[in-house]
Amino acid sequence: MGRPSVLVLAGTAEAVALAGRLVSSGAVDVLASLAGRTRNPAPLPCPVRTGGFGGAEGLAAALRDGGHALLVDATHPFAAAMPGHAAAAAEAAGVPRLRLVRPPWRPGPGDDWVPVPSMAAAAAALDRLGARRALLTVGRQELAAFAGVGADLVVRSIDPPDVALPPGAAVVLARPPFDEAGEAALLAEHGVDTLVTRNSGGAATAPKLAAARAAGVRVVMVGRPAPPPGPVAETVDEAVAWVAGYVPGAGATIR
Repeated sequence: MGRPSVLVLAGTAEAVALAGRLVSSGAVDVLASLAGRTRNPAPLPCPVRTGGFGGAEGLAAALRDGGHALLVDATHPFAAAMPGHAAAAAEAAGVPRLRLVRPPWRPGPGDDWVPVPSMAAAAAALDRLGARRALLTVGRQELAAFAGVGADLVVRSIDPPDVALPPGAAVVLARPPFDEAGEAALLAEHGVDTLVTRNSGGAATAPKLAAARAAGVRVVMVGRPAPPPGPVAETVDEAVAWVAGYVPGAGATIR
C-alpha cells in the first residue's frame, strides 16, 4: 500500500515551506496545485498541477480520483473563492481539510492605519482622506476599484497590470521579499502620502509598514475575509502537526 497523499492548494510561501517539510519527512506523497495567475511562481519541491478544478464539485472529484487523504488550503489570505470551494469539496469527498493562513498584521505605536472592509471602501477612503499620491500594493486583479479616484497612483505588482490604469499612473514591477530601506526609498521617490494594502500578513512584505510608519505615511488597510468554518493553522509548524495527527511520521524530517 502506498503512502498517503496530501493535496496542497498552494500559491504562498507557507505552501512552499509546508510541501518541503512534508516531502522531507518521507511519510506522505504531496501534490501542489497552483491557480496559474502568477506568471513565474516560486518553485515547489513536489509535483505541481496548474489551473482551476471547476469549482467545489471539480475539486471534490479531484480529491476522490487522486486518492488524496488530506487537503491543506494554503492559498493567499485574500483568495476569493478557493477557501469556500475547498471546504465544500473536502466535506463532499469525506477528506479532512486544514486552512493554513498566516496571521494578519496588527497596528503598533506610531502607525496611522485606516481600516476598511473592501477594495471599494479603500478607493472611497482615498478621496475622503484627500490623498494626493497613493501607493497601491493590492494585487493586479484588484485595481479596477481604483479607476475613478482623485489621487495620483503608483501601482506595485509582480506582473504587469492587465486592466486600464488612470492617466499618469506609475507601475513598479517587483517581487517580494522587500526591505525597509528599499520601501522607504520607493515612498520618497514617488512622494507617497498614502499606502493602500491588503492585510496579508507575513514578513516578506511587512517592511512597507515600517517604512510608512517612519515616513508618516498613512496606511489604508483592507481587512481580510474570514476563513470558512473548520480547523485553521497560522504557521507551517502547526500545519505539519495537523498532518502528523493523521499520518504519524509526517512531522519528522529525514536527515
